[in-house]
Amino acid sequence: MSTSELLEFTTSVRALLTKHAPPAALRQAMDADPGYDQRLWRLLCEQVGVAALAVPEEWGGAGASLVESLLVVEELGRTLAGVPMLGSAVLGAQALLLSGDEDACARLLPGIAEGARLAAVCWADASGWDRTGVRADDGLLSGTAHYVLHGAEADLFLVLTDDGLYEAVADGDTVPGLTATPTPALDPTRRLATVTFDAVPARRIGTGDPAALRRRLREIAWTALSAEQVGAARHCLEATVEYTASRVQFGRPIGSFQALKHRMADMYVLVESAESTVQAAARALVEGSESAAEEVWVARVHCSDAFSAVAAETIQLHGGIAITWEHDAHLYFKRAHATAELFGHATRPR
Repeated sequence: MSTSELLEFTTSVRALLTKHAPPAALRQAMDADPGYDQRLWRLLCEQVGVAALAVPEEWGGAGASLVESLLVVEELGRTLAGVPMLGSAVLGAQALLLSGDEDACARLLPGIAEGARLAAVCWADASGWDRTGVRADDGLLSGTAHYVLHGAEADLFLVLTDDGLYEAVADGDTVPGLTATPTPALDPTRRLATVTFDAVPARRIGTGDPAALRRRLREIAWTALSAEQVGAARHCLEATVEYTASRVQFGRPIGSFQALKHRMADMYVLVESAESTVQAAARALVEGSESAAEEVWVARVHCSDAFSAVAAETIQLHGGIAITWEHDAHLYFKRAHATAELFGHATRPR
């Protein structure tokens, strides 16, 4: 897409979310099963085609790129909507595409692109994403994958093991030998699960290097999370500016005090610079640049730091109201700290 087309696309996604994903809908969804607004997900898939963006046309997709998908993830970050865009439409679809297995792509991607099939990427062990929690032995999967996005609601499990990528598809409502248990999380707007495999029959997908697949998928995950963090941080900034313009103290809006102006200016710089790092990382990944790993590392580190700082300032500048359950500021604060941990840390020295 051209720059103008990207802007128009982003505007349409934001308009849909503004209309159908208000804070009240978010709170209602996070207190019910399956933990996200299923109607909102259907609208996003049917009216905008968000799940199909990065899927090639030959497999039922729109034939766009990861850049367009990340724009949607960023807009979802603004509202904290917990729909399965990141876990299924981004990570699930990208895992299949990275495998290079055309048969698996033909079988599985059309359902993901339509939004009718929900994929869950099973990866981490209890200690995190540096090691896989599930092992493969003669086509049978055993072990436990932790911190699985929408693992309790998925009907397609894409399992990363040391031997490669495997698929386990639900036959009806269950997979024999597979148990998915919702996991309490710091961030109440995003559902995680622990998925246990007990000699579950599975099909191998692709024949490439498993380590290279995991490394590339983590780069995509970090970039997507960075985009989400930018969207959420920008909402925090806008909400803070709006609040300080209307909150009157000592006979004038508190936003007119120079000290607060400086703090909000610092928030603005953090958000803008974070967005630049995401754009650079996304372009590098799409173009297969040699600097992609470095660009992704920069985005991961800077966006995590920026969102955490902006969310904390949002709490401070809103005052006591921000720490009440009724105000949304604490949800963004929790999302900031949760996303800083999700898919592991960028451990390379700064």
